[in-house]
Amino acid sequence: MSEQYAGGQYVPEGEAVGEGVEAPIVADPTTVGPEAGATTEPELSGEAEQAEGDPQAARIAELEALVAERTADLQRLGAEYANYKRRVDRDRELAKQSGVEKVVLDLLPVLDSIDAARAHDEVKEGFAMVAGELEKLAGKYGLVGYGAKGDEFDPQFHEALMHMPLPEPVSVTTCSEVMQRGYTLHGKVLRPARVAVADPQ
Repeated sequence: MSEQYAGGQYVPEGEAVGEGVEAPIVADPTTVGPEAGATTEPELSGEAEQAEGDPQAARIAELEALVAERTADLQRLGAEYANYKRRVDRDRELAKQSGVEKVVLDLLPVLDSIDAARAHDEVKEGFAMVAGELEKLAGKYGLVGYGAKGDEFDPQFHEALMHMPLPEPVSVTTCSEVMQRGYTLHGKVLRPARVAVADPQ
C-alpha cells in the first residue's frame, strides 16, 4: 500500500483526509534523534560521581562538617561562659567592697572620738583595750588612717582648712596641724585628712 503526504503527516493511500477527520500520526523518520527532543542522561561531575559511587565517603564528609560546626559552637559557649564568670566575680567583689565601705564610713565618727580621747590622754585601762580592738578590726578590712603634723601637703590626700605657720621655716607646703585624720580603704581615699598648712617662706 502506498502512502500520500498531507498536512505534514503520512496517510495510507485510499484514506481521504477531510475536514473534522484527524489523520493518524506517523512520525517522520527524518525528525527522529536528539534534535527532535530525545532525552539523554545528564552528565555527572567528578565529585557527584564520586559521591554517587561512594556513599560512605559522602557520609563521612557530612559528619566531619557537623563535628566542625558543633566544635565551633562549644568554643563560642566556652568563651561566653568565661566572660560571664569574670563579670559575676567582678560584680561580687564590687558589692562586697561597697558593703565594707558603708560599714567603715559608719565607724569613722567612733574612730574620731577615740583619736580625740587619745589627744586628751583619756584612753586608759579597759577602754584602751576596746579602742585597740576596734582599730584592729577596721584595719583587717583594709582601713588605714593617715595624717600627722609635719607631713608634706598633698591635695589628693589632704584638705587644707587654714594657714598656720610653723616655728621653723619649711621648703614645701607642710601640714602644720591635723584637725581630723584621713582614711584610705584598700588604697582609695575614703576621707581626706583635714589640716592646717604652713607655706614656705
